[in-house]
Amino acid sequence: MSIEFWKPEEIEAESFRRISEELGDRQFPAGVDLVVKRVIQTTADFSFADTLLFSEGVVEQGKEAIRQGACIVTDTNMALAGINKARLAGFGATARCFMAEADVAAEAKERGVTRATVSMERAAALSAERPLILAIGNAPTALVKIKELMDAGQLKPALLIAAPVGFVNVVEAKELFVGSSTPHIIARGRKGGSTVAAAIVNAMLYQI
Repeated sequence: MSIEFWKPEEIEAESFRRISEELGDRQFPAGVDLVVKRVIQTTADFSFADTLLFSEGVVEQGKEAIRQGACIVTDTNMALAGINKARLAGFGATARCFMAEADVAAEAKERGVTRATVSMERAAALSAERPLILAIGNAPTALVKIKELMDAGQLKPALLIAAPVGFVNVVEAKELFVGSSTPHIIARGRKGGSTVAAAIVNAMLYQI
């Protein structure tokens, strides 16, 4: 086996070519295909072609939210770091993560709840000001709180990306949103992660 040498600008294009080749005859709706392929490119895991669940028209809805200057709230700094914030800024959109903020940690400790719970409450306060995209790649407790806030009429995200990874309450938390009227992209099952959440955001962003 020999090492092939590629120019940096060629690597992504070749990766997508190989992904398309390996997917074979699999067909996805326009826009959805690029999300699926970017997640596969990020993870090298083709099972996402089967487990990613998209509500009707969600990619176009996500793109429109970005065009309208959405705030994207993540549940990890890793997901935040992975989102192309320079490109977001071109649309007046921003990305935030409340998880590491000292006052969030202090409030969570005082109340006996997780930082993810407090972070989603902070996110809900933003949704009255501009479109809100929630990109959740780690904490199932964030999804549980999102559902509570939505049911109480205190939160109406323009898009929910539900992609936590793990074993405890992860599958169950994601399933809360299957069939929801809220635009959603769900990585069903145990797999997901911050890199998956960021890849989904970027896949929509790069289509605009």
